[in-house]
Amino acid sequence: MRRVVHPIEEESYRRLRARLDTSHFPPLTRAVVERVIHSAADLDYATDLVMDEGELATAHTALHSGAPVVVDVEMVAAGITRRETVCRLRDAVAGPGLTRSAHAVRLAYEQVGPGALWVIGNAPTALEELLTLDAAPALVIGLPVGFVGAVESKAALRESGLPAVSNVSEKGGSAVASAALNALLYHPYHPASHPEEKL
Repeated sequence: MRRVVHPIEEESYRRLRARLDTSHFPPLTRAVVERVIHSAADLDYATDLVMDEGELATAHTALHSGAPVVVDVEMVAAGITRRETVCRLRDAVAGPGLTRSAHAVRLAYEQVGPGALWVIGNAPTALEELLTLDAAPALVIGLPVGFVGAVESKAALRESGLPAVSNVSEKGGSAVASAALNALLYHPYHPASHPEEKL
């Protein structure tokens, strides 16, 4: 079922593109950049975000083939509008050297196993914990926000070699993380032609 775009969203995108030329980005990268900017009204994300088009294409296929989506907090889940998500924060318990967010990641991995898409928009410790697991993710959207640990955890994600969407600055948050995932959900998927697309 094709998504119906509200006129307010259409006008928002028109104004965004009038202020920022995104035409040089490849298709999925452009979709992610624009939806993140749209969610935050922050044009600086165009140069702050880091991602790879080939990794996005692989993740896009996995997502539209039914791969699980794991989130770190319910606020991220609330922003993902067209897919059920896994969030184990309510079941998690903090312990010595382990935050609730990190424990929730462990619980979620036990539930979904490898091949999931992970969307982390709140807790740097959730992202740090994910990097200690052999999670073999389809994609990690690692956009935690904050002055403590956020920059470092996102740098560690990029250094890990895992397929990822991240950003360089302290900025991030639930809204932008869910927006990045929604960009992949909303982008058209054509199974017959997708592997051969020039992205």
